Amino acid sequence: MKKNFYLLIIIFCLITTFTTNAQIKDPNTYVLLTIGEPDSLDPGYAYDSHSGEVLTFVYNNLIAYEGENIFKFIPILATAVPSKENGLITNDGKTYIFPIRKGVFFHNGNELNPEDVEYTFERNILFDSVGGPYWMIIGALFDYQTLNEMVASKIGIPLTDLVNEDGSLKNQEYADRLIKFYQEEIDPAIEVDNDKVIFHLAKPFAPFLNLLSKYAYWSSIMDKQTCIEWGCWDGKADEWWKYYNRKKESSPLFDKTNGTGPFILAEWDRTQQKVVLKKNQQYWGEKAKLEQVIIWGVDEWNTRRAMFEAGDADQVYIPTQYIQQLENLKGSQFYQKERITVTNLQFNWTINKTSPFLGSAQLDGNGIPPDFFTDENCRRAFCYAFDYEAMINDVLQGYGKRIASVLPSDLLGYNDQLPRYEYDLIKAKEEFQKAWGGKIWDKGFQVTLAYDTGNEVFQTACEILKENIESLNPRFKIQIQGIQWPSFLDSFKLGQLPAIVISWIADYPDPHNLIFSHYHSNGAIGGAQGEGFAEFAKNNLNHQIDAALIETNPESRQKLYENIQIDAYKHALGIPLFQPIEIHLMKNWVKDWVFNPIQCGEANFDIIYKKEQ
Repeated sequence: MKKNFYLLIIIFCLITTFTTNAQIKDPNTYVLLTIGEPDSLDPGYAYDSHSGEVLTFVYNNLIAYEGENIFKFIPILATAVPSKENGLITNDGKTYIFPIRKGVFFHNGNELNPEDVEYTFERNILFDSVGGPYWMIIGALFDYQTLNEMVASKIGIPLTDLVNEDGSLKNQEYADRLIKFYQEEIDPAIEVDNDKVIFHLAKPFAPFLNLLSKYAYWSSIMDKQTCIEWGCWDGKADEWWKYYNRKKESSPLFDKTNGTGPFILAEWDRTQQKVVLKKNQQYWGEKAKLEQVIIWGVDEWNTRRAMFEAGDADQVYIPTQYIQQLENLKGSQFYQKERITVTNLQFNWTINKTSPFLGSAQLDGNGIPPDFFTDENCRRAFCYAFDYEAMINDVLQGYGKRIASVLPSDLLGYNDQLPRYEYDLIKAKEEFQKAWGGKIWDKGFQVTLAYDTGNEVFQTACEILKENIESLNPRFKIQIQGIQWPSFLDSFKLGQLPAIVISWIADYPDPHNLIFSHYHSNGAIGGAQGEGFAEFAKNNLNHQIDAALIETNPESRQKLYENIQIDAYKHALGIPLFQPIEIHLMKNWVKDWVFNPIQCGEANFDIIYKKEQ
């Protein structure tokens, strides 16, 4: 039955309102105080919720979720949602046809046409930023995980062995073969037929519509003409490789946008971590009620609270440690929601030797060697040293639950009876005494745990590990470092961080998304955990993950994912910290706030408005 593939996600909402005589200072401006800022505004590069929150409302997608439902869709830039019933899904689920809406204009006045849609996806496929989001689109269309892997299969040599860092070819004799590769492999996958855009998948992929829907910000439709004028891929087969995996800030779209969405990017002040969006007065659809949105990264809770109480902010991020303070926040309301997300601590098995966090880079008590976390006993010791119940009960104040791996309870593959680590310092000590043949216990170590600045929950998780591990041996030293979000992501992708606390919001409601991302050698997180992990994954996990993806029997698929999670436990691949229950705090004058469990941001700016009680 279909429900075996997609579990019904029950979202519960608790709304509490505190009355006050406060007045709205500006009814036309919505101020959201959060932590961090976007990493990039390039839809082909961005793969984080801070970036996605902006891109979602500056651009449009072909389709969108219907309200809070993640299994029903409505048309946006397409005039119909493809289905077998309406004849827009054909060829046994391998062909999707999207009629493109007429009379839609980009912010600069250019009119949307089907070629813009085709260009958007082809440009981002050829860009395929390492650790970026396009593994999903490439997987659906071509049955490969990366463009690099696809080129290696079709031409015989990985793209990374053919192209220099500046985009030039290492050997010009491969130019003709790469041009042919584009013409025969990439270009036919997405076609324009009059007013329609047609996607040809390598094989049926049930969540394909999820990959294109609103909140899938990597599928934001871009203006071909503007992209080319700004210096993106020129749309030609010749020299497309010059645009492959460009560095973040070298992308012409890093800090500029030209979408069709309900808001226009007015300012991105990176010094203040502040993004300002202005209402698109020429929007083709129902116009936003707000004139302006300010998304402001204010990392200190006390500052966010003071601004909220003064009426200078309409919605604020509140760490769960401060939930009890809600009783004193007059004129506010809060919603209790569950997103499809998990929070984990991940180990880097082969730390980049350029990392500033290696210390002495030796196992001498003053640092760690780059392969410190390749030792299974060492990883297992960390897993036993974390106090899971204290995290949920004392830090999250009960707004979270235990998980066995990287799968949240909402998805197929989850089983609360799977083995999981419990807090046990005696076992942690035993594992440390075995690690590295006893050298860790005798020599000690100094390691850095990193989190994104302002995330006090993640900071506290690191502090729990620090206190417990350092109590075992005076030679054990743990440094905790907060890093601003864009720099945090850069260091993570470069493999410089020894271990990180990070959350993952599901890109689409299927276990493959989270399992692949964390445990596959080509996953966004797995691929950043170094060569040691990649080798382990290739030998032990990749084939299991690939088999689970193509399995169509729900019971068999459940078992495959359970086996993967058991292997993750057995080899201590990370510390599954918790699945959060989120609190969204806002003024009681905020109206029509709607939450989708897969959304990347905190508010639906295109619908909400402000009105006094």
